[in-house]
Amino acid sequence: MIKSEGSATGADIDQLCALFDRFHPTGKLVRQHLARHVELLSVPKGSLLLRSGTLCTHIYFIKSGLLRGFITEGERDITTWFTVEGEIVAAISSFILQKPTIENIQAVEDCTLLAIAYKDLDELYLKYPSFNITGRKIAELYYTLAENRSFIIRLQKAENKYALFLQHYGHLANRVSQKNIASFLGIATETLSRVRRKASGR
Repeated sequence: MIKSEGSATGADIDQLCALFDRFHPTGKLVRQHLARHVELLSVPKGSLLLRSGTLCTHIYFIKSGLLRGFITEGERDITTWFTVEGEIVAAISSFILQKPTIENIQAVEDCTLLAIAYKDLDELYLKYPSFNITGRKIAELYYTLAENRSFIIRLQKAENKYALFLQHYGHLANRVSQKNIASFLGIATETLSRVRRKASGR
């Protein structure tokens, strides 16, 4: 069960601002706004942070842990992305458009998240225009990540898919189950096992 740990601590806000500062200086007033509106959450392994058919009302910064996005087709779930500590997670289309999502977001490990609501982030953009630069640069980064994922999906050969996965997501290879990696790559688990054996034998 997802548990609210209350308001984020000063150290939590420092960590969040350090992330934003990589894109554009945050500033004192933005920091104060975040301190008033950011919530700390604990999400146990296996829990759904967001379920298909619901509205994504918050965007999350991952303090610790690993999550995945997936969609379902019949009895099968299809992993669409992975994200880890130090990154931001949301069902982006649902969050931006404030419409129900087709995605599910699941904790692959126990996770600690910092959450900010859509209305509070929107207020932040309106009150402090310079933060729009931060938002734009984050959007640019996540667009490039989405492009990388699309390249992996479009490749035909399993070996090439896995090689590109290792190039962009090699840090996850030992944290994510073979089943979820295979689902992400769009190949059978048995095929992934064969490709990994071949790669490790080089």
